[in-house]
Amino acid sequence: MDHFHYRDRALFCEDVAVADLATEYGTPLYVYSRATLLHHLRQIQTAFAAAEPLICYSLKTNGNIHIGRLMAEHGAGFDVTSGGELYRALASGGVGEKIVFAGVGKTDDEIRTALDVNIRFFNVESEEELANIGEIARSRGQKARVALRVNPDLPPKTHVKTDTSVKGVKFGLDIETVVEVAGQYVGHPSVEIVGLHMHLGSPILSVEPYRMGAAKALDLIEKLRRQGHRVTHLNMGGGFGIHYRKQEALPASAFAEVLVPAAKQSGCQLVLEPGRFIVGNAGILLSRVLYTKSTGGKHYVIQDAAMNDLIRPTLYESFHRIWPVRPADGFPAPPSDYEVEIPGTRRCDVVGPVCESGDFLARERWLPPVSRGELLATFSAGAYGMSMSSNYNGRPRAAEVLVDGSRHRLIRRRETYEDLVRPEREVPA
Repeated sequence: MDHFHYRDRALFCEDVAVADLATEYGTPLYVYSRATLLHHLRQIQTAFAAAEPLICYSLKTNGNIHIGRLMAEHGAGFDVTSGGELYRALASGGVGEKIVFAGVGKTDDEIRTALDVNIRFFNVESEEELANIGEIARSRGQKARVALRVNPDLPPKTHVKTDTSVKGVKFGLDIETVVEVAGQYVGHPSVEIVGLHMHLGSPILSVEPYRMGAAKALDLIEKLRRQGHRVTHLNMGGGFGIHYRKQEALPASAFAEVLVPAAKQSGCQLVLEPGRFIVGNAGILLSRVLYTKSTGGKHYVIQDAAMNDLIRPTLYESFHRIWPVRPADGFPAPPSDYEVEIPGTRRCDVVGPVCESGDFLARERWLPPVSRGELLATFSAGAYGMSMSSNYNGRPRAAEVLVDGSRHRLIRRRETYEDLVRPEREVPA
């Protein structure tokens, strides 16, 4: 569920008219609902409560420190994938013991910083990385806690660019060799293998991949313990799908029915790394129509949000619901199905100002008539929207606003042209 709804034919976020936010803060604008963020966090906390999990919000989905602070205040830790995300986690009030560090290419400086703040553990992705972490820890007189990330070689589950557990991807240790690698670190003075990590990709709309992955994880944990490793954590990552089109996603309880028994059987603390599930449907991208255009038998709605603001449609061919903030009379507010023709609508490509043919937010979408100055809402944009945005074509990045009931506040100001050139001006000529 989310707290974006039409009231008297106008879109509201909680108790705030979205059009008023556009007037005050401008467009393009990311708008987030505090109630939705906390609702989805609580869904996971409640569904998995029997396993007493460590829930680490995945900062790569949306790293705004105000959202991060909200997560930390309500019991979440953080999943980070870089030194910059570790910095954001700490700036959001995160503490080392509730931070896990993933990623295939951790630098030596990132590893040292993570050791300095005593993170819970590293999710180790390769044999060479494991050796390097051990050497850095040894040189500092420390012992690094690690979870071995294993690629369980499961059937394809989602888009090829976000499926992380099929054979041949860059992530994790091969399931055929992970036990052999671990055997070299029994009793190691600088490395302690404390967990097994298995992230399956995202977004996943079925529990079956988790069922298959958990079964393989239980077998590996038993083998690691027989080697002499004190495995105390089972990290099943994140990846739970959300509603992009209709009501296609499963509730958190469906995944808990599979993962909680596995965690109990393993005798491990369950670690989860949700991001999209928490923030995806908690945000919209608000834009304003600049022009409309018909050419070559196609109709275009050109608005001020572009692929640099939300790259998912271009990068993943992903679907986001799009509808006017105040649709014209005679059109639903909102429709029950965003993919079917509604009388009076027109098939449109919703595009932005960027000079790329691939700059679009939607293709072949049935939309009511819109004209210059009208507002559009792109839904389910809270995850991998702002965090993947760029300054391509010299475009300042959007502002971000957090709504709480009838109140709202800026949580990231809109970038200026001076922001674009400041790092270059600071270098002596």
